[in-house]
Amino acid sequence: MSQLRRLTKIYYIAGKYRLDTLIDKTRLPLSARIALAPLALFGNTGQSRGERLRCALEDLGPIFIKFGQLLSTRPDLVAADICAEIKHLQDNVSPFSSEVFTSRVETALDGTVDDIFAEFDKTPLATASIAQVHKASLNDGTQVVVKAVRPNIEKTIARDISLLYTVAKIVAKYSIDGPRLKPVEIVEDYEKVIFGELNLQSEGANTSLLKHNFENSPLLYVPEIHWPYSNKNVLVMERISGIPVTHIEELKAAGVNFKQLAERGVEIFFTQVFEHNFFHADMHPGNIFVDAENPEKPRYIAIDCAIMGSLTREDQFYMARNLLAIFKRDYTQVAELHVRSGWVPKDTSIAEFTTAIRSVCEPIFERPLGEISLGHMLVSLFSTARQFNMEVQPSLVLLQKTLLNIEGLGRQLYPELDLWATAQPYLKKWLKDRYSPKAILKQFKNDLPDLLEKLPLIPPMVFQALENLQQPPENNNQTQQPKAPSAPKKSFSLGAVIAGLGLGLLATQWITAIGPTVIIGSVITASGILLMLLR
Repeated sequence: MSQLRRLTKIYYIAGKYRLDTLIDKTRLPLSARIALAPLALFGNTGQSRGERLRCALEDLGPIFIKFGQLLSTRPDLVAADICAEIKHLQDNVSPFSSEVFTSRVETALDGTVDDIFAEFDKTPLATASIAQVHKASLNDGTQVVVKAVRPNIEKTIARDISLLYTVAKIVAKYSIDGPRLKPVEIVEDYEKVIFGELNLQSEGANTSLLKHNFENSPLLYVPEIHWPYSNKNVLVMERISGIPVTHIEELKAAGVNFKQLAERGVEIFFTQVFEHNFFHADMHPGNIFVDAENPEKPRYIAIDCAIMGSLTREDQFYMARNLLAIFKRDYTQVAELHVRSGWVPKDTSIAEFTTAIRSVCEPIFERPLGEISLGHMLVSLFSTARQFNMEVQPSLVLLQKTLLNIEGLGRQLYPELDLWATAQPYLKKWLKDRYSPKAILKQFKNDLPDLLEKLPLIPPMVFQALENLQQPPENNNQTQQPKAPSAPKKSFSLGAVIAGLGLGLLATQWITAIGPTVIIGSVITASGILLMLLR
């Protein structure tokens, strides 16, 4: 019943703002046209189509507002008048009562705002879909902002998530694309993300880690969290001073180098994803400011770290290799990587898949660099996925969304941004560094404690293996065949191999004390013993 009420409200809001006029109904099936027909009874609101969409998304709540925030970063996909209007969803959502905000802060911090803060501004500094922010200053004069979550938002989100689950299950059951799209898994991931935003202590921890990753970086500044005044319900952080990234005229007046600004944004993204494996996954323009103190080398300022993402080592590797292969127009390798990663079935025809990828990508690369959009390419590739049963990877959804945000923002700042040329050298260097001898040795050192923990188990395993090899096979009521003369030698050799490997593993315990030179000597010694045993 709650889902039915929610669907009814969505239908009502769609009629109230005449959202049916935003789509071409002639392309819809007859059943959909019949369902939308009563919306015409609501009449015209007199608002522009952008205003109607923005108001509808605001009325529908945080999940829909976040969808609008993503759309607002894609002027290449969304009409200019709509894009200009829904930009207001980034940091100008309708505020809630200041009295309620103050009450929530005082309850969370167990005191009055007059006692906790030297100054506390009851007028909101910024409002968003999940939380609201006010200016304040601590008793030592430190300028801060105070953030608290909207009241009763948990119920709204839970209701919308329940509705999304219902829709996802219907898609999974009745749509031919259901198994490939994995709609239920995507909703599960989004549920974790959206409820994670309600825990401000988690956001504070994310902010602290991101600040640590970019400590003293010329690319990105992250505000400091004041932990004595922060918990899961309230977050107090350093008040930053910068130009909102969408205020183009202010940036121009400050003399900012837009080419540098756009390229630094791409570099920050790839550094977070591939070097730190911890990336800001909600980088819409409302969360990004610019420090223009050095306009030729502008630095970004990032806030609102509630949604962060990370990848497995395998996903990192395949993502980097795929992007490089696309940069090089090596579509065969793109197809092979998709198969090896399990993103498409193992029996997929590489030749056919390569042809499909080439047909999508090649026409795009023939355009001027300023017109090449990774977003358009992803949409085009997705349209070819059905014939190859390509599955949506829920673990990569956040990354895909963030990449779309970054590209959309970069093109707003510098339309000639060549995303490929900016990213390609970085990815090549990352792959080279990841598999360098130094990186492999570092990984080996990290894994050494686990290897040493398992070391005592090796001798019993070796003796058990030798004992099993020397036991005669069971008769099974059949005449036992005489052993070949070489059988004892083979048994001993296999046991010697296992023993030799054990000796080699034992030698690794010297790594932390005596360094790489002796490690090499230990490996040579173990190999020599192994060769003598195998003779």
